[in-house]
Amino acid sequence: MRIQRALARAGIASRRHADTLVAAGRVHVNGAVARTGQPVDPARDRITVDGVPVSAGRTTPAAATWIVLNKPAGVMTTAADPGGRRTVFDCLPAQHRVPGLTYVGRLDYLTEGVLVLTTDGDAAHRLTHPSRRVPRTYVVTVRGAVARAVQQIRRGVTLEDGIVQPLEVSTTPLGGARTALEITIGQGRTREVRRLCAAVGLSVERLVRTAFGPVELGTLPSGAVRKLTPAERRAIEAIP
Repeated sequence: MRIQRALARAGIASRRHADTLVAAGRVHVNGAVARTGQPVDPARDRITVDGVPVSAGRTTPAAATWIVLNKPAGVMTTAADPGGRRTVFDCLPAQHRVPGLTYVGRLDYLTEGVLVLTTDGDAAHRLTHPSRRVPRTYVVTVRGAVARAVQQIRRGVTLEDGIVQPLEVSTTPLGGARTALEITIGQGRTREVRRLCAAVGLSVERLVRTAFGPVELGTLPSGAVRKLTPAERRAIEAIP
């Protein structure tokens, strides 16, 4: 059978998500990087995902894993980094490093906060698709002419890849010419909040994603991991 079907039958991922795992080089067959569409024999070939062996005996899908990481600054949101920098998967305790785990919505190298990870690749795709407009909330520590910048942001700001029209914007003075700017947006373009701040003349000192859809950061320490609550799981499953 094809490698994608083997992964799906083992309960590792849907066929569509299996395609993504293979294309990312995260799947190996007998020690070699798997190719899309490669034929395999699960009973004889050694198949691994992220270095974890795939069981040939499982024939029903496993329950999806959902966790949230408070991503620290200076960590790459990727499965592996050629430059040897620490990745979000390096932050995970061993019991959470399950095959097929993928992140939902990338955070850049210096951005901190909520990063949801799941083995449900279809749900991850649904949550990040622009048509769903799942809200993301960020708290940005900035310097600059905040009052004028906020007026511009509320009207909408045109970036090179389109207009950014936040759902909500609020400010909290921090003293020393620093302000906490809370922004909620309904899409997740690359470095969107940083580019938005630069476009209105604000200098960013720190950027933290405090919520992704129904998942909130709360008091989770930096670098720590927790499982999603039943209420968060239900809210995610209710997203069309």
